[in-house]
Amino acid sequence: MSKHYDVIVVGAGSMGMAAGYFLAKQGKSTLLIDAYDPPHTMGSHHGDTRIIRHAYGEGAQYVPLVLRAQQLWNELEQESGESLFQQTGVLCAEEPGCTFVRGVIESARQYSLPIEVLDAEEIRYRWKGITVPDGFTGCFEQSSGVLFSEKCLSAYRKLAVQYGAELLPYAAVQQIELHPTGAAVRANGTAYHGDALVLSAGAWMKQILASLDLELALQPTRKAVAWFEADETLYNPEVFPAFSFNLQGEDYYGFPSFAGTGLKIGRHDGGQQTDPNQVNREFGAHPEDEGDVRSFLQRYMPQAAGPLKQGKICLYTLTPDKHFIIDRHPLYPHVVLAAGFSGHGFKFASAVGEIASQLIAAGVTPLDISMFSVSRFAASKP
Repeated sequence: MSKHYDVIVVGAGSMGMAAGYFLAKQGKSTLLIDAYDPPHTMGSHHGDTRIIRHAYGEGAQYVPLVLRAQQLWNELEQESGESLFQQTGVLCAEEPGCTFVRGVIESARQYSLPIEVLDAEEIRYRWKGITVPDGFTGCFEQSSGVLFSEKCLSAYRKLAVQYGAELLPYAAVQQIELHPTGAAVRANGTAYHGDALVLSAGAWMKQILASLDLELALQPTRKAVAWFEADETLYNPEVFPAFSFNLQGEDYYGFPSFAGTGLKIGRHDGGQQTDPNQVNREFGAHPEDEGDVRSFLQRYMPQAAGPLKQGKICLYTLTPDKHFIIDRHPLYPHVVLAAGFSGHGFKFASAVGEIASQLIAAGVTPLDISMFSVSRFAASKP
């Protein structure tokens, strides 16, 4: 006997688990299907921490979305009783010729967000662990900080189940059929039927959508992140911020050392195009896994370039313009797509989950998501 639900969510990672929470909280019978047991290390949400910043260099259009996301993270903290966010502040810095900081400052101006604009001397004075040459510029947003990503996902999971959602872990999806008034999903040999469907399968979205005759330009990419021994007096979260550095042809991001775990750093650009089913998950399999980030630390944060403590591999799913896809299916409006978060999506997961639930319930959301339309990339097969 197959079971019927109001909504089935395929992919219960960052976006999917949040969507499941909001749908179940609205009283909808909800099934969450995941190929693993979230939170897990096979997708894009592991590695302990994610930056959340409000002034947004990738585009001022993101600001209302991230402000709503911050509000929802704060509400999740209250409801779950878990500590999910630490206000470390976020420093964005760049060398001459880059334009990202300018975009951050412009978005802050447009939305009246508090931000400090700093030159190289001020950056060196404020944070003794940073060495940048004259000519660097930066901005510091004190109200931003760090989300504890796996704890966030666990909190949404626990509450979603409390509200009545069913979670089906370790369930490989074999087939999805879309119908004019519903959808059928076959996983682990069992068929499940739903009036509506949320597809949020991360790096697996491209192949899932291709099986539904919807071609999207999504590129799964292997990314490395590493933790290094650091001078704890300089790099602990009480005195050191999360950061983003934009160089000519290189972009890096990182975190202070929480409870002595070491300074965490990753390279935002680059990486290796991959198949999520065949990705090499061994840190150090490529020389640049450690080499790129260690080189950055030696140049700009030398007291954090100690021995490697650990390294991990995760996945980005890139769209050609690096903006998200949050939209209804062009032919099946009861199917919501959340995909292509391009390495900067986690901070928005709370808001994306709420938006998905709104699109399912009413077909619209109060937030402007026009720039995330699927139509800019989608091509249905004849």
